Amino acid sequence: MNYRTLGRTGLQVSELGYGAWGIGKSMWLGADDAGSLRALHGAIEQGVNFIDTALGYGDGHSEKLVGQAVREANGTVHVATKVPPKNMVWPAPRGVGADDAFPADWVVECTEKSLANLGLETIDVQQFHVWSDEWLGQGTWMDGIERLRSQGKIRYFGVSVNDHQPANAVGLVNSGAVDTVQVIYNVFEQSPEDELFPAVQAANVGVIVRVPLDEGALTGRVGPETEFPEGDWRNRYFGGDRKEQVWTRVQAVTKDLGVPLERLPGIALRYCLSHPAVSTIIPGMRSVRNVDANVRTVELGALSPEQLEVLHHHRWLRNFYEAP
Repeated sequence: MNYRTLGRTGLQVSELGYGAWGIGKSMWLGADDAGSLRALHGAIEQGVNFIDTALGYGDGHSEKLVGQAVREANGTVHVATKVPPKNMVWPAPRGVGADDAFPADWVVECTEKSLANLGLETIDVQQFHVWSDEWLGQGTWMDGIERLRSQGKIRYFGVSVNDHQPANAVGLVNSGAVDTVQVIYNVFEQSPEDELFPAVQAANVGVIVRVPLDEGALTGRVGPETEFPEGDWRNRYFGGDRKEQVWTRVQAVTKDLGVPLERLPGIALRYCLSHPAVSTIIPGMRSVRNVDANVRTVELGALSPEQLEVLHHHRWLRNFYEAP
């Protein structure tokens, strides 16, 4: 496993991190706790030392599993989690005040709940689960962060940038108030390269890449006939004719690269790691099989300049998080 520095935090984190949304069992169906714990332990044993979870993933269920695995592990594992907005609105809409989403007391209360769920004394990176640059200079949120830091309950502060709005955190990055940003970045969603990545590189802010496989679209296993379990949120994400759109785009990617479909997931992960602004990627890995495949993939290193040039032509402007 290779490691990178998480911006100015100085933390050395594995290029492959562990995204723990799916093991919360609230929106992704099919996970079982025993399998999730095996995957977590398998990842840690193979050098994964960065795990991203959230209080909102299964109302703390993901945090409890992560905490158990971390406490049982030999060696240091860095944990990042997230404070949900008090108004429970994702993503943060324009015109909402900072204290409607993250008043200081709420930030502290949620962090203490997360610490209890994790069974840890300190959270390495505490993040806001949404963000709007309108909140700069507003509200009491920074008071809450500083209170937690002074009490030793968190080490560093980050935000999870709104879906497909990477420029909506550039002001925060430039302000110096944030240590990390988490952002959607993948072969289809390349917009962080425009403004956010240059800003974080200049400010030495760490980048955590979420959705590197576009919620499964870039695995090559989502096609017109794909069916998801009833109640699984992917039925909405891939609703309407979106599965047909994905299949057409994926076929074009593999054709242009001259590779078989089964190589696409690995190429997609390596695409993200090929950008120097990226510190770690956090695909969901609910099985040991997924862990093993992803570990082998990232060990191959960055893509070639020729491959990157091909993939840059497959940028796709769209937002599947909105209703079809």
